[in-house]
Amino acid sequence: MFSGSYAGYIVITLIFTGIGMYLSNKLRRKFQYYQQFSLGNGMSGREVAETMLRHYGIHDVKIVEGRGTLTDHYNPISKTVSLSPDVYRGRNVSAAAVAAHECGHAVQHATAYTWLKFRSAIVPVVNIATRAQQFLLMAGLGMFGLANNPTVLLLTVAVFGVTALFSLVTLPVEFDASRRALAWLDESSVARGQEYSGAKDALHWAAMTYVAAALNALALLIFFLMRYLAMTNDD
Repeated sequence: MFSGSYAGYIVITLIFTGIGMYLSNKLRRKFQYYQQFSLGNGMSGREVAETMLRHYGIHDVKIVEGRGTLTDHYNPISKTVSLSPDVYRGRNVSAAAVAAHECGHAVQHATAYTWLKFRSAIVPVVNIATRAQQFLLMAGLGMFGLANNPTVLLLTVAVFGVTALFSLVTLPVEFDASRRALAWLDESSVARGQEYSGAKDALHWAAMTYVAAALNALALLIFFLMRYLAMTNDD
């Protein structure tokens, strides 16, 4: 029965992969669109980040230039805000929005934001669960003679549950970082009028990519849970 469920796994994965690709492309187009609008104050993304961190009294976080496009992130272990070149050097609405968002994570860290602490705490478990998923899927396909083993399916439910939990916890972390970023951009007048509206729109589409990822993880968890319940009921 477990091996027969692989087709359902593929269908769900393909559906949400398609949704994820659409949202990623939408986000990329939004980022490129708002790159055309320069900030009235002429600040670069790096300067926006420095100003926001200074406003919140955060002096132990480094701002570095990373590589790639839309690879921006905050590392709570090294206390580093890494901004992609377009954001680090950019003097436009997109750069300001992304830089402020990543600094929003730094503010969360400095204020011991509950959901960020929880997400960081479960990262080691999530890494193990992610590595275990492929092995368990292969076992469920019968490659190890465990196609009809309910224990294997239960373990599959467990590891997908861990990754689904991580995706769901990520949502309040990302939404709160954007909320902090937009509030500061408005209060500090770094982004005014249409600049602020553009930053809000760009961050909205960034958030949607996390929503899609969470729905994908939740759908897979429910799928395997239903397969497990069906298997145990048959027994």
